[in-house]
Amino acid sequence: MQFRDTVTYNLLISSSCLPPKKAFHLFTQMGLFGIRESSTTFASVIALCTNAGFCIEGSQVHCRVVKFGFLNNVFVGGALVGFYMGFKLSGVAVELFDELPERNLAVWNVMLRGFCEMGDLEELLGFYSRMCFEGVEPNEVSFCYLLRGCSSNRRFHEGRMFQSCVLKMGLVESNVFVANGLVDFYSSCGCFVGARKCLEEIKFEDVISWNSLVSVYADNNLVIEALEFFNFMLKCGHWPSVRSIVSFLNLCSRTKDTGLGKQIHCCVVKFGFDESSVFVQSALIDMYGKCLDIESSVAVFECLPKRTLECSNSLMTSLSHFGASEDVVELFGLMVDEGIMPDEVTVSTTLKALSVSAPASFTSSLLLHCFALKSGVEGDTAVACSLMDAYSRCGHVELSHQIFETVRTPNAIGFTSMINGYARNGMGKEGLSLLHAMIEKGVKPDAVTFLCALTGCSHTGLIEEGRSLFNSMECHHNVHPDRRHFSCMVDLLCRAGLLHEAKEFLLKAHGKGDCFMWSSLLQSCRVHKNEEVGTRAAEMLVDLDPDDPAVWLQASNFYAEIGKFDASRQTRDIAIARKMTREIGCSLIEIRHDNDNTK
Repeated sequence: MQFRDTVTYNLLISSSCLPPKKAFHLFTQMGLFGIRESSTTFASVIALCTNAGFCIEGSQVHCRVVKFGFLNNVFVGGALVGFYMGFKLSGVAVELFDELPERNLAVWNVMLRGFCEMGDLEELLGFYSRMCFEGVEPNEVSFCYLLRGCSSNRRFHEGRMFQSCVLKMGLVESNVFVANGLVDFYSSCGCFVGARKCLEEIKFEDVISWNSLVSVYADNNLVIEALEFFNFMLKCGHWPSVRSIVSFLNLCSRTKDTGLGKQIHCCVVKFGFDESSVFVQSALIDMYGKCLDIESSVAVFECLPKRTLECSNSLMTSLSHFGASEDVVELFGLMVDEGIMPDEVTVSTTLKALSVSAPASFTSSLLLHCFALKSGVEGDTAVACSLMDAYSRCGHVELSHQIFETVRTPNAIGFTSMINGYARNGMGKEGLSLLHAMIEKGVKPDAVTFLCALTGCSHTGLIEEGRSLFNSMECHHNVHPDRRHFSCMVDLLCRAGLLHEAKEFLLKAHGKGDCFMWSSLLQSCRVHKNEEVGTRAAEMLVDLDPDDPAVWLQASNFYAEIGKFDASRQTRDIAIARKMTREIGCSLIEIRHDNDNTK
C-alpha cells in the first residue's frame, strides 16, 4: 500500500491472524512513521498485551496513553483496568477505575472478573455492593463471575442471595451460562439436591451442567451417583467433557481402583481423548502410577502422539510413587534430549528422586541446582525445599541454609524442610531456634514440623527441650501427637538411658504404643542391661505382633543375654512350632572404578 493511516494499522493490530510480537511491532511503527494513535489503537494494543502477557510493554503503552490524553476514554481506561487485573495488580487497577470519569457496565464486569480469577471473594462482593450503591444494574455476565466466586470459596449464603437475584431478573430461563453457574455453585458447596433441581430447569440439549454435576460427584467420591449420571448422559447421546473424564480418573487415583480406571480408559479411547486432550493423557498416566500399575503408566506415555511437559511430569511422579528413583533421573535427561523444557515440578521431583536413589551425590545435586538457576525456577518453593533436602542428605547443611535464606516468604513446608535438614545432621538446637522463629513470624507449624524438631532433639540428646516441645504440641499449638511423635519421644528417652520413663510413657500412649516403639525400648534395654524394663518390653512386643518372626527372635536374644536361657529356648521353640521364617536381608553398595582398581 502506498498510503497507510491509523485505520489501516488498527485493522492489522486488532486482527487475530498476526503473532502478538508482530502486531506489537506494527504499533511501534506507527510512532516511528508519525501516525497518531486513536482510542481504538490503544484499546486493541492493551488487549494484545493482556492476552500475550506483555507486562513491560503494556506499562509503556500506559505512559503513551497518559501522554496523549486518552486516559479519560472509557474504552481505553477499561482496557487498562483489565490489563492490570490480568497481571493481578489489583491496587493499580482500582486506582485507574476510580479515576475514570465514566464507568460503563463492561468496566464493572472487568473488575468483577479480575477479583473472581484472583480468588478474592471479599473484594468481589465489595465491588458488587458498590456497583448496586451507584445504581449500576448487573447483567448475566456479572452474575456468572459472582456465582463462580461463591463456588470457588464455597460461600453458600452469598450464592443463595445471588440466585434470588437471577431468578427475579429471569436470567435462569434466558441465559444458559447463569443456569450452569447455579448448578456448579450448588455442586461445589456439596448441596447435590439443589444442584439437581437447578439441572432439571435446564434443557437436556445443554450438556455443560451434566458434565459439571458428574465431575463434582466424582470429586466427592460419590462413585455410584457419578456413574449413574454419566451413563444416563451417554444414553441421551451427550458427549462427556474433559472435566468429567479427568474427575473420574482422579477418583480412581484416590481410591486405587484400577478396575474402574481401566473402564474409564476404554471410554477415553472410544471418545478420542487419548489423542486430543493433554489433560486426559496426563490424568491417565497419573492414575496408573498411583495405583502402582507402572507398566500401564509407561505404556500410556509411550503411545502418546506427542510427548508434552505435563505428561512427562505425570510419568515422573508415577515412577516416584513406584520407587523407581533412578528411572526418574533418567527421564529428566530424556526430556532435555527431546527438547522438552523442564519446569519447577520436573526439577523438584527429580531432586526428590535423586535424594533417595543409590547413586545420589553432592555433584548431581549441584548440577540440578545449576539447571534450576539457569531455567529460572530456583525461586519456586517446592524446588527450594527439594534443594534443601538434597544438600542436607549429602551433609552440606550450610548450603541448605543459604537456599532457605533466599526464600522471601517461606511457608510451613520451607521451615519444615530446613528443620529436617538440621535434624538429619545432628543440629537439634539450630532446628529448635528455627522453629521458634517460625512461630514468631506467624507461620503455624504442623505435625511434620514437630516431628522433625523432635527428631533433632533425639539425635542431639536435648531431653528437656524434647519433653517441653512434645507437651506444647497439643496445649499451645492444637497439634495432636500421633504414633510417630510418641515413637520419637521413646527414642529420645531410650538414647538417654531413661528406660523406666520410656516404659511409662508408652503405657500412657494411645493403644499402649506399637511394635516399633516397644522394639526400640527392648533394644535399648539390651544396650543398658536393664532386665526389668526389658522383660516387660519383650512381653508387650510378643503380645502386639505374635506373627512376626523378628519379634520372637529379638525377645529370645534378650532373654539369652540376661541369662534366662530357659525362656530364650522356649521362645525359639514357639517360633519354630509356628513355622516362622525370616526374610534374608540384603545390602546395596556402589562400586567405583578408578584406574582399573576396584574400590
